[in-house]
Amino acid sequence: MTFAEKLKGFGPGILMATAAVGGSHLVAATQAGALFGWQLVWLILAVNLLKYPFFRFGVEYTLRSKESLVSGYKQLGKPIFFGFIALNIVAAIVNTAGVLLLTASLLFYALPWQIEVMTLCYGLLAICLLILMLGHYKVLDSASKIIMISLTLATLAAFIVALSNGAAHPEPASVPNPYQLAMLGFLVVLMGWMPAPIEISAINSLWLKAKTRTEAFTLKQGLLDFNTGYMLTAVLAVVFCALGVLIQYGSTSKIELAGVAFSKQLIEMYTTTIGEWSRNLVAGIAFLCMFGTTLTVLDGYARTLNESATLLKGSLPKYSLNIFVLVQAIFGLSVIVFFKANLKDMLTFAMTLAFVTTPLFALFNLKLMHAIDAKPKGLLKLLTYAGLLYLFGFTFLFLYWKFVL
Repeated sequence: MTFAEKLKGFGPGILMATAAVGGSHLVAATQAGALFGWQLVWLILAVNLLKYPFFRFGVEYTLRSKESLVSGYKQLGKPIFFGFIALNIVAAIVNTAGVLLLTASLLFYALPWQIEVMTLCYGLLAICLLILMLGHYKVLDSASKIIMISLTLATLAAFIVALSNGAAHPEPASVPNPYQLAMLGFLVVLMGWMPAPIEISAINSLWLKAKTRTEAFTLKQGLLDFNTGYMLTAVLAVVFCALGVLIQYGSTSKIELAGVAFSKQLIEMYTTTIGEWSRNLVAGIAFLCMFGTTLTVLDGYARTLNESATLLKGSLPKYSLNIFVLVQAIFGLSVIVFFKANLKDMLTFAMTLAFVTTPLFALFNLKLMHAIDAKPKGLLKLLTYAGLLYLFGFTFLFLYWKFVL
């Protein structure tokens, strides 16, 4: 079997990885290394491990029951189903605006000639809509594989270069401590979207359904695809954190926290410490990260809303998914045009909402596995309950810090 044939057997897991390796990796994971050195590497790995069962359940539930997680949430009751829809409407609009603006800003910074950021937003959105509306799942599937292979190779190349050069700055005399209440907001962003918001499990479930419509996809193949994509996101998260340590940790310059400003700063520091030749490499990595995320965010959230509407109404025209993609794109672009100054607050709200709802939807995913008599066993069972304990515990700590302290 050729490499191309083997690659064809993968799909939704790689798509999920493409969606995940965006702001959580490029910005949050790299910032973790830039601000605190190697101190948070274990936390990045732990979060990926403890969330693993709940993303995996989406794959298992879909392939065992032949239904999507969205359909499963409807069966759990109207409050859960409508709560999921509300969460997705907020996430679809705000996340589309956030990732599109960050992608356009990175492209503006990387291009050798100046084009206004808003013009780039229009252009990138048009390209994404063209891919999604003309090619649908098959083109999205192929595009995600090209993006992930290119992104992985470029990121590993940058890591090898940075590692061979050693740390760019001496370790600071006073080592900052990430384990204090003042840093809880940063940790929430890091953990809330690492490797991805929980609703991505439902989106992955729908991508899986789309793939099974055109080709056979067994549970074994589905889990191999998912595990490969999930492991890739975890490895890249550690690599991005390591890049932050090697390039920025110990720098006398203040580390920017805003996504666009930080990404520009990362590219500048690479150029300064390694050489001008590295600018295009790092700019390419940053752009691939965010373009892949923009593409999958547009398709994924539109699919969940389209599926939700179908379950409510009974049936929709074949072109309904295109309508949802287009409406989501228009609303996302409108947020950039009319509410650009408030976008940071909107993203913070969306991140916080994703974080506090994660334990609930993790529990719902587990309930659905019980409903089809596929309860987790052995090590997976232990990991599931450890994950629930972590998710609920940290959420209560965050709410206490936010509203009491």
